[in-house]
Amino acid sequence: MKTSASQLLRTLPLVALGTAIYAFGLHYFLIPNQLMEGGVTGIAILLNYALGWPLSISTLVLNIPLFFVGWRVLGRSHTGYTVFGTVSLSVFLALMEKLIHLGWIVPFRTSNDYILAVLYAGVTLGAGLGIVFRFGGTTGGVDILARIAAKLKGWSMGQVILSLDIIIIGVSLLYIPKEKVLYTLVAVFIASKLIDFIQEGAYSAKAFSIITEFGEEVGQVITQDLERGVTLFPAKGAYSGKPKQVVYCVVARHEIRRMKTIVRSVDPLAFIIISDVHDVLGEGFKQE
Repeated sequence: MKTSASQLLRTLPLVALGTAIYAFGLHYFLIPNQLMEGGVTGIAILLNYALGWPLSISTLVLNIPLFFVGWRVLGRSHTGYTVFGTVSLSVFLALMEKLIHLGWIVPFRTSNDYILAVLYAGVTLGAGLGIVFRFGGTTGGVDILARIAAKLKGWSMGQVILSLDIIIIGVSLLYIPKEKVLYTLVAVFIASKLIDFIQEGAYSAKAFSIITEFGEEVGQVITQDLERGVTLFPAKGAYSGKPKQVVYCVVARHEIRRMKTIVRSVDPLAFIIISDVHDVLGEGFKQE
């Protein structure tokens, strides 16, 4: 499927925004405190610590071989986003390096409060990557492998990145103190959770599964009072053998109490299950 020009105009600036946030987190919180990162970026950071190589150059060079893997598995469109994301990251890394060199940005450097550095590093790195992933891009490296695993196996991208990062960061024990590695793992964990949160959507709704003998009546009242769509499923009580119905409905969070009141007014004995749902698309919620 071809990507339209209007879609590119909507998504590419957001991918660039994500890489800018990620680059900021690396140079402002991570590197000044000699912490680590996973993936190809982690390898580039080790090269920076050991040899002084600029992050902006090494990340781009190390990612080139992975472009071909993404091209074959993810297709031309996704690989195009990957190339854009990787080049964009290198540009913003170079910009950060220049601004720091000129003294226009002073990185956050600490010798006694690494928890603060770790928390903000995890938030900025996770927010940046989460935005990039949400709009179809990657920054190269294990991001490509994570997207491939998500496409072929349905695995969580945050969990794949976390697993690969732990392996790569473990190797860094040969070069940096173990205390810094342990701090890094906290930052990586925070980042992985934020990636999944942004991927699933910041908007959170509640799904009601209501088991009742009065499904038609409950559904009618919900439709009239809340103006929410309702789906009815036939069911049967395993112990009693009585016919029942499962009323399924998704509501906004502020409608939870009202929904409970409606159900109880029709059937005080209804069995109600409330679940978290994310990224709800459709009438009454977000539109794609």
